[in-house]
Amino acid sequence: MKYFTLLLILISIDVFGQDKIPTNDGDITITPITHGTLVLEHVNEVIYVDPYGGAELFSKQKKPTLVFITDIHGDHLNQQTLDGLDLSAATIVAPQAVADQLTAGTGMKVEVMANGQTKTINGIQTEAIPMYNLPETSDSRHPKGRGNGYVLDLGGKKVYISGDTEDIAEMRSLQQIAIAFVCMNLPYTMDVDQAASAVVEFKPEIVYPYHYRGTDGLNDIDKFKALVNEAAPDVEVRLRNWYQ
Repeated sequence: MKYFTLLLILISIDVFGQDKIPTNDGDITITPITHGTLVLEHVNEVIYVDPYGGAELFSKQKKPTLVFITDIHGDHLNQQTLDGLDLSAATIVAPQAVADQLTAGTGMKVEVMANGQTKTINGIQTEAIPMYNLPETSDSRHPKGRGNGYVLDLGGKKVYISGDTEDIAEMRSLQQIAIAFVCMNLPYTMDVDQAASAVVEFKPEIVYPYHYRGTDGLNDIDKFKALVNEAAPDVEVRLRNWYQ
């Protein structure tokens, strides 16, 4: 009977991919969806990050109260996916460039945030963090100021969502991050070495590499884990399957 119960638990973890991280006032539940898309639950808030890949991927999720969108590209702002979701109770949090492209009526309301701005939204202290490519050029895929990364305070745990960025100074200078979702995928974000180097500098308690679909070693999450663990053994690297 114990074996059967354990088997069911393992199957559930494999199917739903959820992690639970305790905070001062309840667990944060983390569900990887795909690529740069995830769901966070804490207390009464259900947070969708960059909903993408079709509404059917969210069929087993609770309806969102908050939707964070980082940038205008289709794997972050995906209107087709948004149109298939029940956003009747959801506030959309986004940079101005995203808000300008949202179809009227998407979500209950839209809360626009600029780089460096801090707001309390649904009781969650939220900071918009710059995300951009280096060097800063006029033809950059991600120019500084257009998109947002985010730091959310959930029950006293700071959660960092990188969005599409390189290993910029603003990320390296982050402090007291409990959970970080860090991208790696050239030419849009970082290679494995850059991502690991940045994580080693700001030292989150837990890091999830995400948004790592790529070729020629760009998706080598095992290498990422080895590099981080060698230089910062106290950082827990959690590898999850974002591309089922």
